[in-house]
Amino acid sequence: MYRIRRNRVRTATRALSLQYYALTMRATLKSRALVQHRLALGACQRCELGPGIRPVISQATNPRAMLVGQAPGKVEAEGGVPFSGRAGQTLFRWLARAGIDETTAREIIYISAVTRCYPGAHQSGRGDRVPNRQEQESCADWLETELRIVKPAVLIPVGRLAIERFLPDIPLSALIGTKRTVEHAGGRSLVIPLPHPSGASSWIHESDNKVLLEKAIELIGESLLAQPVAKNRPRRASTPLKEA
Repeated sequence: MYRIRRNRVRTATRALSLQYYALTMRATLKSRALVQHRLALGACQRCELGPGIRPVISQATNPRAMLVGQAPGKVEAEGGVPFSGRAGQTLFRWLARAGIDETTAREIIYISAVTRCYPGAHQSGRGDRVPNRQEQESCADWLETELRIVKPAVLIPVGRLAIERFLPDIPLSALIGTKRTVEHAGGRSLVIPLPHPSGASSWIHESDNKVLLEKAIELIGESLLAQPVAKNRPRRASTPLKEA
């Protein structure tokens, strides 16, 4: 009987080791592909937006999820870090309520965008200019490539422009707080949209919408924390399995 239990432990341990090996190999290939992608994206000069304006790029090396925004803001353009401005502070407070601190979020979530360079201030002086259709189309293949590389289990579009890239053009109140499985260039993802965290957005301050936002945050926490992490190697089984 002891021999049977020991064999079961060995079988379980071997299975865990194979799972870990597969995760590690996928992570290594993904990391290498992202390095090459970042080099190519960083050299992009397709749009003439002004001197010194360059793509803002996520540094996540083994992401299992993606977050897609609209475009970098002025603070992001100056520092080169996605969602590092005031809107980013709000976004990471939301994620913290989902149980994911900013450091962890930047490691496990590849932060992308519909367009990659700061488009400039809005002519009204309130917020940033919305990237035009030509700019969106010019940047589209960068996002497509990232979807193919990352193959995100969870996809979080932030703001109307990003949401419309993956979900129907219906009111935010019918989208925020929901999850949908969507097919894209990289396969299939669970899509959980968020409203834009910008201070220029009035939607997030309406009482009914705050309930929807909290539901979305809860869904993101549940979905992200359920994903496996390759760097956490499974521990060797230490207790005998129960007899069948």
